[in-house]
Amino acid sequence: METTITGPVGQNKRIIIVDILRGWAFVVNSEKRLYTDQLNNVIAPPVVTRVQEPTKWGMVQTMMNRLAIAILSGLLIAPLVMFGAAGKVKPAIGPTAESALAADQELAKALQANDTVGIYHMLDKDWAVISTAGGVGEGPSIFPDGIRSGYLTRKTYSLSEPRVRLYGNIALVTTKVETSGMFQGKPFVVTERQTDVWCWKGGGWKCILTHETKMSK
Repeated sequence: METTITGPVGQNKRIIIVDILRGWAFVVNSEKRLYTDQLNNVIAPPVVTRVQEPTKWGMVQTMMNRLAIAILSGLLIAPLVMFGAAGKVKPAIGPTAESALAADQELAKALQANDTVGIYHMLDKDWAVISTAGGVGEGPSIFPDGIRSGYLTRKTYSLSEPRVRLYGNIALVTTKVETSGMFQGKPFVVTERQTDVWCWKGGGWKCILTHETKMSK
């Protein structure tokens, strides 16, 4: 708004009025900027980014994730270690002196328990026995048939002093045998030096010959 007043005095008054109006405009503009800044602060407050410290549960989850990754990696790598990069399968274990002695001990347990099925299973179809009297018996059913008929039953049967020799798929197992029981209705107690000949067949041991020698006390 500007008012024009003629004459020298009016010119001065005109200048004063213009200055006053300009001052008002400055004040109004300043107040307007202040109000706008305050309004912006209320509507859209400044964004403050906070770094959240990891909680105990978060640390546990992180550890579990790492453990899961390690387990999966092991499962993927294990087959390569076991079978090789070319996928080769580890060969089966063949005849050993240790397994031959274990087979002889298994037969001894079956004899002590009068286990006809167990005895028959350990003997080859061509098995033979040389008795302490020098007689020869043939066939895997000799001992089982004698047990079933009551002709021979054992109470004790123990092995000691083992000597094992391995010749390819043949093993010789010599032991000291101490046994007792009933033979033809009469009790007996015998100490023998016995040699069992074992043959590796079909992935297992089969006894093909038993040689008994009576030992004097």
